[in-house]
This record gives sequence, C-alpha cells and structure tokens, in this order.
Amino acid sequence: MDPERCCGVRSSRAIDATAAPHRPPYEGFHLAMPEASARPAAGTARLPLLIYVLAAGVFLMGTTEFIVAGILPEIAADIGVGVADAGLMITVFAIGMIVGTPLMAIATLKLQRRLALSMSLVVFAIGHVVVALTSSFPLILGMRFVTALATGAFWAVAAVVAAKAVGPRLSSRALGIVLGGGMLANVVGVPLGAFAGQAIGWRGPFWALAILALIAVVPVLKQVPADPRDAPVPSVKAEIAGLRDLRIWLVLGGAAVVCGSSLAAYSFISPLLTENTGMAASTVPLVLLAYGVGALLGSNLGGRLGTHRPFGVLFTAAAATFLVLVGLSLLSHSPIATMILVFLLGLFGMSTNPILIGKAVGYAAEAPTLASALSTSAFNFGTAVGSWIAGYALESALGATGPVVVGAAIAALYFLPLTALVRKDRSAERASAEEARREGQMVAVEA
Repeated sequence: MDPERCCGVRSSRAIDATAAPHRPPYEGFHLAMPEASARPAAGTARLPLLIYVLAAGVFLMGTTEFIVAGILPEIAADIGVGVADAGLMITVFAIGMIVGTPLMAIATLKLQRRLALSMSLVVFAIGHVVVALTSSFPLILGMRFVTALATGAFWAVAAVVAAKAVGPRLSSRALGIVLGGGMLANVVGVPLGAFAGQAIGWRGPFWALAILALIAVVPVLKQVPADPRDAPVPSVKAEIAGLRDLRIWLVLGGAAVVCGSSLAAYSFISPLLTENTGMAASTVPLVLLAYGVGALLGSNLGGRLGTHRPFGVLFTAAAATFLVLVGLSLLSHSPIATMILVFLLGLFGMSTNPILIGKAVGYAAEAPTLASALSTSAFNFGTAVGSWIAGYALESALGATGPVVVGAAIAALYFLPLTALVRKDRSAERASAEEARREGQMVAVEA
C-alpha cells in the first residue's frame, strides 16, 4: 500500500487525477481532516436516511445481544435448565460475534452489500423464530450462535456502507449514529424486552425481534445503493493483504482495551451497587439506565467531535475513562457519586468506538469490510477477557470493588497502542509529504 493511499494527504489535483472507479471513495479518510473553513459545514450537514436505517438494524441486533440477561429466570424455568446454564445463551452469542464476524465478512465479500445486509436480517429473523418455537436447549444455543453470525455480518458491512455513503469528513459522525443504535438498545430495547418477557413470556420478545428484522429488509433494499457494475470483484486475498498496515492492529488493540476496561466494571455493576453503595436491588435498573444514556450520548458526541480532532478525543476519553474508574473504586460507597460516575463511564467509555472503527476502515483502504469485522471482534474480545478477569477479582479480597479496579488497570493500558498509533500516523504523513515533494520536483524538471 503506497503512502499516499495510507495517509490521504494528496493534493486535490492528485485526487482528481486518480479518482478511477476502482479506488474506494472512503480511501484514506482517517487523516482527511477538513479545513478550518469547512468545519461548520461538516458539523451541520444532514446525514442521509440510509444512516438511520442502518442504525435501526444495529438497534435490533444490539437488543438481542443483551436481552437474555433480563429474562434468564423465565427462560431457565420454561425449558428446564439452571439459570447458570441459561446464561450460556449470552456466552455463545459472544463467541459467535468474536469468531464469526470476520468469517462472515469474508463469506459475504463478493455479495452486493445491500444483499449481504438483507440476508443478515433474514437469517437473524429465522434464528429468532426457531428459538421462539423450540424447547430444545442445544437447538436454542445453536440458533444463538447463528444469530450472532448474522449480527456480526450486518455490523461489519453496515460500518463500511455508512462510511462510504457520507465520505471522509462525516464518517466518524455517521458511524457514531450507526453504533448509537447499539447503545440505544441498552437504553430502550433491553429494558422493554425484559419487561415484555416478564409480562407475556420470554418468547414474545424473540417473535417481536424476528418481525421487526423482516420489516427492516424493505428500507435496507431501498436505501442501500447497489454496488457499481464496473467495480472490481472483491478479493479475499486482497482483503487479507490490505491488513498489513500496523496501524490497523494498533486500532484493534485499542478497541479491545476500550471495551475490556469499561465492561469489566459494567458487567459486575450490580454487586457493586448492592454491596458497596447499599442500593436496593430495585434501583439497579435506574443506574443501568444512566449508563445506557451516557453510552448513547458518548457514541454520538465521539462521532461528531472525532470528525475534526480524532486523536484529541481518543486521548481525552482514555484519560477520562481511567479517572472515572479510579473514582468509582474510591467513591462507590456514595450513591450520588456512584450514579454520576456510572453515567460518565458510559459517556467516555463508549465515545471512542465510532472513531476507532472509522480509522480501522480508513487505514485498510483495500480491506474495509474485514477491518470493520475485526473491529467488532476486537470489541467483543475485550469484553470477554475483561469480564472474565473481573469475575476472578470479584471473588478476591477486593470483593465488589475488584472488577472496577481491573477496569482501571486495563484502561491504563490504552495509552500504549494509542501513543504508538499517533507516532505511526505522523511517520506515514511525513513519508507521504516527502514523496509528494519529490514528485513535484520531478514534474518541474520534466517541464
């Protein structure tokens, strides 16, 4: 991959001269910062309806990922398994997201993107219908895995489509809206689904998600444009080769750390609230709602602000997340302080996600789909590892404070890949500028 393509710092004349059909329009958008005079327009421009359609799809899939947690007792009682065993529905889904997302990205690579998105929604719906109809626990687990594959495929392709639809300057903002659908699921979808599951039976939410997914197929087919006929046939080999830029892997490392730190604490927030803070179990959902609202706001604000100052937002959010977790470990005996800090954990902890995915897709100009898929896997990998370590900390002498301490320790690691990424970015920018200078000298000599 040549430095020009990596860094996106070519002159407008060079861009015009190389805008051949085979070059993706989101090429190099990770450093294509708008000029000062263009910033107001970038911040106030209206996003296409397509972005909100994709966000709705992500909302559905974010809801199904966590809805099980609110209706585990009902599921366990109905199908005759223990609550701990029923919890495997969450574990299997997470494994499907980690492993299946990049595999599905490769499997659907040669499909039209709107077809890949539509098929993901259909498979998603079928998986939920089967779960709603059966009492076989092995079959339910199998369908949860299949649903996770469909979710991973949708998320990966949706991120690429969103970035491509709005161009470099609005990519972070658009991804903030799309990923905000997943955050909104925690605020609205999961609580409503849990309430419905307790009121009408746990199978009801699965039927509702299946119907909504099928309805969503129609706007996806209408809003997502067809891939150009003269576009090159995607190559799995080219996608894999496109991941050779070290900056992609630094972004993925940062993505794993981000979710590992925040969700190590969030996964075990209930014992912290009931044991340390002294809150009643009935008030725990209100604190979780505060986290969800913070996460929703953080995803959108991170996407907007990251359009102009991506590294500034990343470093600020990293420092703030670390300080919030340290504060939570020290002040968790105060209900008011805990409520505020949990809100801030969602706000800062989730604000980096759209920027990280945008940069991964931008650095991998020739492998955007696989880079997006790996970003999703990295987020889920960080969540799995962080919550696993936090579980051991919960049983240590630290007790309910243990997971928060683990989260703070993981958050401190975020500065390592982030600092290395800044240095690699600046080095690539200097190399690109030097190459452009040499080309200019050659043109002058030939003239």
